[in-house]
Order: sequence, then structure tokens, then C-alpha cells
Amino acid sequence: MWEPQQPSVRMVTRLLLLTSALLSTCQAAESPALFTSVTLTLEPSNAVSQGTNVTVRCQALVSSSGFLNRKYTIYKDNTVVYTESITTAEDLIYSLRMARVANTGKYKCKVNIPGKELSSSSEKLTVTGLQTPVLSVDKRVFSEGEEVTVGCKAPGESGAIVFYFYKDSKELYEERVDANHVETRLRFNNAGDHRLHCDYRVILLTDSVPSNASNNVVVTVKELFITPVISVRPHGSMIIEGDNLDISCSVSGNLQNSSGLKVFLSKGPTLLSSGQSKANHSMRALAEHSGEFQCSLEVGNVVKRATENVRITELFSQPVLTMYPTEVFEREKITLTCKSTNYSSDRISASDVKYSIYKDNYTLTPGSFNGIYVVPGVVPNSSGIYSCKADARMISKYSAKLPVQAKVLVSKPEITAIGRVIVGKPFQVRCHSDRGSLPIEYTLWKKYSEVNSTTVQQPHHQAIFPVTVQHYSDMQDYKCEARNNPKIDTVVSNKLNTTVIVPLSNPGLSVVPDLLEVTEGNEMYLICGVEGSPPVTFKWYRRGNVQPLCTTTSTQSSASHHIKGVGNEHSGTYYCEAINYANMVRSQPVTVDAPLRKGTETVYSEVQNSPTGAPGDHYDYGSVEYADLNGDQPEVNHALLEVNHQDHHDLPVPVE
Repeated sequence: MWEPQQPSVRMVTRLLLLTSALLSTCQAAESPALFTSVTLTLEPSNAVSQGTNVTVRCQALVSSSGFLNRKYTIYKDNTVVYTESITTAEDLIYSLRMARVANTGKYKCKVNIPGKELSSSSEKLTVTGLQTPVLSVDKRVFSEGEEVTVGCKAPGESGAIVFYFYKDSKELYEERVDANHVETRLRFNNAGDHRLHCDYRVILLTDSVPSNASNNVVVTVKELFITPVISVRPHGSMIIEGDNLDISCSVSGNLQNSSGLKVFLSKGPTLLSSGQSKANHSMRALAEHSGEFQCSLEVGNVVKRATENVRITELFSQPVLTMYPTEVFEREKITLTCKSTNYSSDRISASDVKYSIYKDNYTLTPGSFNGIYVVPGVVPNSSGIYSCKADARMISKYSAKLPVQAKVLVSKPEITAIGRVIVGKPFQVRCHSDRGSLPIEYTLWKKYSEVNSTTVQQPHHQAIFPVTVQHYSDMQDYKCEARNNPKIDTVVSNKLNTTVIVPLSNPGLSVVPDLLEVTEGNEMYLICGVEGSPPVTFKWYRRGNVQPLCTTTSTQSSASHHIKGVGNEHSGTYYCEAINYANMVRSQPVTVDAPLRKGTETVYSEVQNSPTGAPGDHYDYGSVEYADLNGDQPEVNHALLEVNHQDHHDLPVPVE
């Protein structure tokens, strides 16, 4: 039979050493601490309407010398609703999102640190307002005695809720649930129309009822005859930065029968020292050490405190960093000045304070200097975060950070027209530079005269100028200039270059051959001409017809409509319309109503309101040979006619 062996002496020794090491580690990890206060607040207020986000904040002020574990517990009506342990001094946040009436109650916070705990006072939260309930019925028409499923819902509510159902305003049924909706089956026996509705109640803790007072019992609380004492050396008010500062916390009085006594020396939330009956702390005095030091005596649950306000005079003041000029452009010199304006004259002189300047945390000055430094203008980009440091007697102080954003010189502006430019009609001109720090002043010039100027202050703003030209060549007279640095000359754009639309004018319709020379069975051309900017859409009409006979778009100033095999049915009154992006014009009507003949002859036509001549001028459009009706088709010298006789019924009209 196997028998367990007894542990050896060496093994027992090792276990004891390991246990001793663990206990020693645990004891070393403990950090003495002292409670100051625990408070609970409700934000935004103690009384809110439903749907408000409420923050329950627990703040614990604890003085400790190192790592400290804090356990927070939130109570609502003495019931735990939230617990969390943290190791920092941050406040504990417990959030009530979209608070409802069910969140009404008294809240308090308890904080535990090793060996101690402290609770806050209670704060009552009142949430008002309930959602309107929604009633649902699975049937609207049913027989007597038939069961119907009805439901009532309270959107967004929570907690314990009692739902009530009513028939003709009389309570019919109630049910309590821990949900925001309920569904049940009801039976109706009375025939006829009935009105159903529901409502609900959210259950909260009832108010307390006070009892009669009990009998009186007299008790006596005896004071402990011990008090904390705090002392500071050197004494007096003339403590200057760099002096050695000694602070002690001790106990005065009868220390007998005061077991468990501890003292704590602290400044604000920082625990400086602790001990059984005395605590000391020494430091090199700095101005930021000024303030109230506290000596606390703790015996059981009794805490007594003594304070001493210490004022430490600066050896020299915090340096201030300034720059000149206050606004600077790229590649311009910057003069930086770092100075401490005040210093303790009985300890140091102004020359004892040395300075260093930094840009983006890198040292610009290799050694300490007198406080004035010039950033050279050859630096491509002087933008950055500048700061400086002052040193004297092994004490260093830093200035506030000085952000510097070097401005960018404005680039050559571009001048453009917005939209279509039509002679005689107002349009807009935009002047814009791709680079340049705001504000930028833009000026519009026509030849040597200033038209207008504006200053762009915001990134989303633009320099827009209203302009009207009376001739298409006027566009070349416009330029704009930009400036954002009064010490630098303006930069000028190129000339304004854009397409100018000339409105159509002088429309005219002519017939080739001459009206008196039109021969039955041969060809006839209706030529429409105008002055103005292409593209031009031409339309030919015969009076009495709503739709045009022909539509064509051309880049020329004239176009023609070709009629083959002229007959009596082509007699009538004709006119044409011309349209471009600027306007529409219509010609005078021309009547085709002449006897038709056969033969060969030279055709001359008088063109009224022609695009290139004056009324009454004659133009030779070439020779036209006419064959008999049974002969070949007529031949036209198209090179001389210079007309387009193709029909284009489907081309777009360039009118907007």
C-alpha cells in the first residue's frame, strides 16, 4: 500500500521563505490614504422631464501617496444599481439615458478604499412626464360573447407598470407587469357600439409616514485631548523659490489610550507623508508650491485637521514670448523676444536669467542668450508653435505657447466670365487666386480705369463684379489684380478672354431666282441671312402653317431652304426666323405669286436687309439654266450661290 511521504525540512523552509516574501510584497503595496469628502450630483438638475439624459456623478476627494484602488457603488432607494472599481482620481459617471419616470428616486454613492469607506449624502431625482399609451384591438367587429385580443403599450417607459382597460369610460380590467406593454383577451356580452381605451400607472416608492417620537436618552460624547500641529520652516512670509522648505505634522496632547492613531500631511489631493504620530516632508520651494498644507489626525472614525497657508515668492516670473511683426508672410524675418519681467532683486539680477527659444519642441538657440532672437527670412516656412524657457539658480520656467501661422502671398489671379456673355446685357466677372492668405483685395480694371474693388474675408466668399460690354472687342480691356500684403506690389491677371455673343440683327429673306423668273417645275431657293454670332438656327415658315417648313443650325450667317419642282401649290407668303443664344429675329415676308414660264435666262435678285450690304444693292447669284418640263433637272452653280440647301429638321435650336 502506497503511503504519502513527509515533506523534507528543505521544502518546508522554502515554503516559509516564499510566504514571507509574498507577505512582504503585499505590505509594501499598501499605500496610506485619507478621505476628504464624497459627493454625488445629478446633472443637469435634480428635476427633469422625461427623455432627458441624466448624469449621476460621484466625486471622491482622497489624499494618497501612490497607487490606490477605489470601489464605487451607486444606490437608488438603497438598492445597488451600479458598481465599478478604478485606480485614478477621476469622477465616476453613471448615465441614465432618456430618463423616465421609473428613474425617480433617491441616489447616493459609497466609495471603498483599502480599510476605509465613505458615503455621500442622498440626492433625489424627479422625472416628470409620461408617454401617451397606444391601444390595439385585433378585431373591430365581432359577435356577443366572443373573445377579443386587446393590447396597451407605453412607448419608452420602464419599471413596474399597472395597465388599465376601460369600456365606455368604465374600468374593465387591470394588470401589473414589469414591461412597457401588456396584451390580454376580453369578452364582451352587451351588443352595440362601445368605446375602449387604456391608461397606465408607473409604480414608485411611496412617501414615508412619520411616527411619534420615542423616549429621550441622554448621551455624552467626550472630546479627545489631542490635536494635530503643523509647522513650516523657514518661518515667516519671505520664502523665495530655491529655498529648502521643511514641513512637519505632529500630535499634541495626551497620547495614552490613543491606539490606532495616524497622521497625514497633504497638499490638496496629494498626500506628502504619513506616520503613526509624526509625518515630515522636505522640498525645494517653487512658486507653484504656494497654498494650503494640511495636517490630519485620524483616531478610529475621528478626524481632526490643522492647516498652514504657505506663500512662496517667485525668484523670477514666468517668461513671456512675443513676436514682431504680429503678422508675418512667408520668408519674412520674425523677431522673437523672451523676457521675465519680475525677479527677486536681493537674490539675482536681470542678467542672471538666461533664455532659450523652441519651435515645435526643437531648440532654435544652441545656448542660453539674452532673450531676443531673429528668425531669418530665408526660412521657407516660419509657421509653427514657438515657446521659450528662462533659467536661473537651477530653476526653469516655460512661457505659454505662441502659435505662428505665416501668411501666404497671393498668387496671380485668374479672371473669368460667369455664364454666357452677350453684348449689351449685364454679366458677372470672377477674379480668383488659387493661393494666398485672407483677406485678399481684388480690383477690376478696364484699360487704365478702376471699375470696382472688393475684399474677400472668408474662404467661401468670391470676388464677383457686374459688367456690361457694348462691343465684343471690349472684353480684351478687362483685367483684375490681387493683393494681400501692403508691402508687396499687386499681381495682375491676364486679359479677360471669353466668347462674346452678338445679338442677331438685320434679318432678310430673298428668293433665287427672282420672283418674276420662277419657272414651273424647276428649283427655288429661299435664302435667310442675319448679322450676329453663330451658331444660328434658321426656320422657314409659310403663312398659314404653324410648323416651320424647314429648320437648320449653321455656323454661317445665312442658310437656304431648297424647293424642288416649283408648282402653283408653292404660291404663298414666306418669312424666316433666326435664333442664337442672345435673341430671335424675324424677316419681312416675301410673297411668291407670279406666272410660271419656261426657258433659260440669267437671274438677278434684290436682297432686302442683306447681312453684308445695304437695302437696294444687287447681287449676282450665278446663272441658272432651265430645261423644259420633260428635260433634265436644272443645274445650279452652287459655288456662286454659297447657300446651304439641305433640310435639317432635327437639329437643336441654341436658345436657352
